Amino acid sequence: MHRTARRASGGAALLLAATLVLTACGPQSQGGGDDETTGTSTETDDGGSADLSIVPSVQIDIDGAEVPAAEAGNPVDPAGDGSAECAEGTSIAMAGALTGPNAALGLNIQYGAQVAVDAFNAANPGCQVTLKPFDTEGDPQKATQVAPQIVGDATVLGLLGPAFSGETAATGDVFSQAGLLSLTASATNPDLTTNGWTNFFRGLANDAVQGPSVAKYLVNTKEFGSVCVVSDNSDYGIGLAQQITEGLGDAANEDCAAEVKTGDKDFSAAVQIISGADADAVFYAGYYAEAAPFVQQLRDGGVEIPFVSADGTNDPQFVSQAGASSKGAILSCPCGPAPEDFAATYEESAGQAPGVYSVEGYDLATIMLTGIASGVTDRAGLIDYVANYSGEGLARTYEWDDTGELASALIWIYEVQ
Repeated sequence: MHRTARRASGGAALLLAATLVLTACGPQSQGGGDDETTGTSTETDDGGSADLSIVPSVQIDIDGAEVPAAEAGNPVDPAGDGSAECAEGTSIAMAGALTGPNAALGLNIQYGAQVAVDAFNAANPGCQVTLKPFDTEGDPQKATQVAPQIVGDATVLGLLGPAFSGETAATGDVFSQAGLLSLTASATNPDLTTNGWTNFFRGLANDAVQGPSVAKYLVNTKEFGSVCVVSDNSDYGIGLAQQITEGLGDAANEDCAAEVKTGDKDFSAAVQIISGADADAVFYAGYYAEAAPFVQQLRDGGVEIPFVSADGTNDPQFVSQAGASSKGAILSCPCGPAPEDFAATYEESAGQAPGVYSVEGYDLATIMLTGIASGVTDRAGLIDYVANYSGEGLARTYEWDDTGELASALIWIYEVQ
């Protein structure tokens, strides 16, 4: 039995068009670009200027085969019918990197959630919900310090996050023992749903889906016969690289496989290994803060083979920081492109275009808000509501299995153009 959430009506404030924004699936640069909207000219950190955007290309299934994008249906409207009532001070938390080198990834989620909360509060005078952001800097150690603050706030009924896989693994037991819903928009390491946390739900495909899907797409569609797989040393990067390598099979070139560290800026050793290999492409499993200088150094070193990465790189910060070197990059993501009307509302609210995970942040906040509107008043009730939920969002249909994984999820392929 699954709860079916209320669908948006024709006059809802946030009616979300079927048209996809065929521009970046990432936010406007934070201090890098001068573009007012996604897809316009971006000033790059290398001093150049190029009309480059991250553009959705195709959607693929677990076999890497292209599948038609689903037609827009009737997504759940966070405003509901306006009759919600709840206790004063009711809140939901968001935890992730809000400062630091990968802050854009956390802010995208926060800003997406805020759009949903604003729509809910505007329509429901009897229930004003606060979104409380908690900055973990994406650091597992910092996250363990922040987690007690979240569970100790009795007004918090549910958590949107944590955002990164490492911090989620580090804090999962804390949230589980506190009986607090943990609904992540972005943590994709497959192991997270194997810990017995009945409070944990993932709002997108994990890397056990993304890795094989992308690997088969690279081999069967792009016809890459030899791929150098490079990962950072994060839980996310290591797990994704393993999935990609296994999915590539014989196409994974062991002679040019390499590992770098988060925070590295000098990738000369990896560049040298790759430049000496007879490879068709490079796959980087990590975040944009390292992906940008890495691809720059590859190009400076004369390595012109395609650069491929995933959701951790799928952000305009990558384009802004890498400049012209980012052109042609292939970026996968379990995240969906932003519909036009949502993008306009988001930009008005956040002052920048929606980014990777912005849509998921909105969708998952909407699910928690509909739970509160249904009469949920405590943490246990919200966990039960999500466990039995079935409803359509902007990015996909949300319904979870007993492990906290989505019943169905696909992958998008984007390109920097």
